[in-house]
Amino acid sequence: MMTIKKYKNSISAALLASIMVFAGSCTKDLLDPTPTTSIIDNEAFDNPARILLQVNGLYAGVRHGEFYGGRYIIYNEIRGEEFIVNKPNGVTGLDTWGQNVNSNTNEVVNLWSRAYAAINRANVFLAGLQANSSKVDATLASQYTGEAEFLRALSYLALVQTYAKPYVFDNGASLGVPLRLVSETTLTGGGTNDLARSTVAEVYAQILKDLDDAEAKLPATPVNGAFRAYKNTAIALKARVYLTQANYAQVVAESAKIISASAPFQAPTGGSRLDASIANVFNGSYTGTATASETLLSFPFTTTDAPGTQNQLAYYFNTTPGNAEYYLNTAGIFANPALSSATDARSALLVKAGSLTYLAKYKTPSPFTDYIPVIRYAEVLLNAAEASARTGNLTRATELLYAVRRRSDPAYTFAAADISTAASLINTILTERRIELLGEGFRAPDLKRTQQPLPSKIGTSGIAPAVAPTAANYIWPISGRELQSNKLIVPNP
Repeated sequence: MMTIKKYKNSISAALLASIMVFAGSCTKDLLDPTPTTSIIDNEAFDNPARILLQVNGLYAGVRHGEFYGGRYIIYNEIRGEEFIVNKPNGVTGLDTWGQNVNSNTNEVVNLWSRAYAAINRANVFLAGLQANSSKVDATLASQYTGEAEFLRALSYLALVQTYAKPYVFDNGASLGVPLRLVSETTLTGGGTNDLARSTVAEVYAQILKDLDDAEAKLPATPVNGAFRAYKNTAIALKARVYLTQANYAQVVAESAKIISASAPFQAPTGGSRLDASIANVFNGSYTGTATASETLLSFPFTTTDAPGTQNQLAYYFNTTPGNAEYYLNTAGIFANPALSSATDARSALLVKAGSLTYLAKYKTPSPFTDYIPVIRYAEVLLNAAEASARTGNLTRATELLYAVRRRSDPAYTFAAADISTAASLINTILTERRIELLGEGFRAPDLKRTQQPLPSKIGTSGIAPAVAPTAANYIWPISGRELQSNKLIVPNP
């Protein structure tokens, strides 16, 4: 069995995190496999049970609290204008909220490391599975391959949206991030750490390649509730990717696979549709109902998760049981009448404490075990609505918009001026995204894909300046650790 060797370059934390999961385990907990101190070897793929353990380890890497399990969502929200810092603290994102990070800021370094750790886990798994394909049923091997490719795509999308210029700026000609597609299983480097940045277009091409392959290999129906990717999950993420590229025709094409042609809008297979109640979706541990599952992928958490892996979303956004780190900005979407309407169920997802109002979508107490919705059907409908409006199908766009709005406010009717032209309808759909997806990690990506400034924010505890799309800090700098260890990488201007 191979053992850990001394590792001299600065990505060791990410590499170590990614390979540790493949060691043998004495636990059967599929949400948080417990690794030993051994690097991947043949024992990790010795039998179907161990291979399944590695699959669940892939999800554990992506759902870590410093990545998709919490911080990535928080950073994307507080970079926008919807939240005001209440308790200025560098540990809880003050520099991110204030648009003042640098290459060595903790969130910049840690998010980069966790994302690449998740990617390397996928790479190592794919190589190990291929070498041990006889140890598992061929159908399962194909499914597992699709899951790994899906999670690698999700991780690369997070990286390229955070550390590189938006695709729409120049059709992806700018520098993106290094495309690491080869597994690293030793801690001596071996010369694989030096890798230049691919272009944004090349990164997106790899993401879409992985998702196309995942779609073909994933099962048509959920395997473990909404906790693992299936065919609809890959299709929905592809639509999100194409929306980010402003390839609206492809958004429409992908969405048509999982949205029926007429109401009630739903996927033909897989049970994907809007839940009848938004309150159900944010009950803390949503797994769908007997008739529908709104979430196409969610990350579950339990009270036994290791310290540091919990999502802490309630801690940041909620007051009791949270720490009220960020409250809703009265100059943001909170000012929209829907969020104070007695007839819109989404207003019940807010809570007032004194003169301030907080987001209460996440509500479980410490250790903060709310399930995180990674892809919801509401987003699928809004993606398709926007793309339909931008490609001239205003009728379809309006129908899909109403499907989302009237789920929470059944009798609501938009003013004619809000939906009668393509421009007004697109603006209304973008506003609906802000209402529906508040606190779910979409705000900064939406601002960047539509080439809008990151707005200024003013609160009693601080001021954050506006950031123009042409400003250097519109995107995050490359991690300082990567700059130190990778001789071929170059920083952002």
